[in-house]
Amino acid sequence: MNEQLLEGLTLLAMGMGFVLTFLCSMIFAMRIMSAVVGYLNKIFPVTVESTDKKAVQKTGDDGAIALALAAAMIRK
Repeated sequence: MNEQLLEGLTLLAMGMGFVLTFLCSMIFAMRIMSAVVGYLNKIFPVTVESTDKKAVQKTGDDGAIALALAAAMIRK
């Protein structure tokens, strides 16, 4: 029984070690990739098109709101 417990703890330690190594290497790779993408954004900037949002018209028509709510409740 003692040998099985020792083998189980060894397997546990190896598995956790592999996962920790993988996660650390993934974090390192993501930081490198972030730096590369940031550098490439400085070289090749992307232009962002501005879109004009239409102003929402506020109406004081409570009847239309009540009608829309009633129609939604009927469909539900």
